[in-house]
Amino acid sequence: MLGFRNRGTRANAVNRYRVRAALRSLTPDAREAVLVLCGGAVGGEIAEAELLAAYARRRGYTGPIRLDTLSRTTRENVRNAIALIEDADAIRIVSNSPHAELARAYLWELRPDLGGRLRRAREQCLGEVLYMKPYSAVRGIRALAEHDRGGRAGVFGGG
Repeated sequence: MLGFRNRGTRANAVNRYRVRAALRSLTPDAREAVLVLCGGAVGGEIAEAELLAAYARRRGYTGPIRLDTLSRTTRENVRNAIALIEDADAIRIVSNSPHAELARAYLWELRPDLGGRLRRAREQCLGEVLYMKPYSAVRGIRALAEHDRGGRAGVFGGG
């Protein structure tokens, strides 16, 4: 799961949404499910991954968690997560949909063998985060277009 620039000491609204999406994306019949949470201290003093982990625990998640607390960009999120997901049979990248699509493109670019293990996440929930969808769609389209042109899409900023 990819974090979003967080300035405080608790997960912000976007990060709470992403944790909920990650939790509902876990496969109930998997022999093991692991949350991999990514994001450094981009907007505040506490790494986003740590804030995400704390919120997942408050939501009742008791399974294993792996953290990337160093990444500062989406590309770094993916690159740093590779060592944490190499042993996975199935990989779900969770964020808002356009951001997750960009991260999936990065994974395919960096490690096509892992890209082949990508599965659909359950990021969409009817009526959830309606205020965020138009804004994230515009930013996502720009980032994907920049990626397709061969540039480094950094419009998402943060981890």
